Amino acid sequence: MNVPAELKYTKEHEWIRVEGDEAFVGITDYAQSQLGDIVFVECETVGDELGGGDTFGTIEAVKTVSDLYLPVSGEVLEFNEELENEPELVNKDPYGKGWIVKIKISDEAELNGLLNAEAYQALI
Repeated sequence: MNVPAELKYTKEHEWIRVEGDEAFVGITDYAQSQLGDIVFVECETVGDELGGGDTFGTIEAVKTVSDLYLPVSGEVLEFNEELENEPELVNKDPYGKGWIVKIKISDEAELNGLLNAEAYQALI
């Protein structure tokens, strides 16, 4: 499994890549492999202020639908619109073109509670 060292992870298999006071969020390589072929990604929370652990959307695979959880508190700024026509980007490139939302982080201290790559690899 691909687990980039520069990212932070949740026990629910989301990742976060921080860029200044904003961050990109998606699901891990492990999560996409467990879900199988992803057919739909939904996010109706753009513009909303959510807490860490809150549901920000859903991801649908051929056989299941899973909730998506925000790793840290923040405002959902943007949904990756490429996923509307190509949800399989999450399978093909989960840490790149398959990002799901961009957020503005409310409390950077919350990042300290997330897993680093080593801890996430131990979890899976």
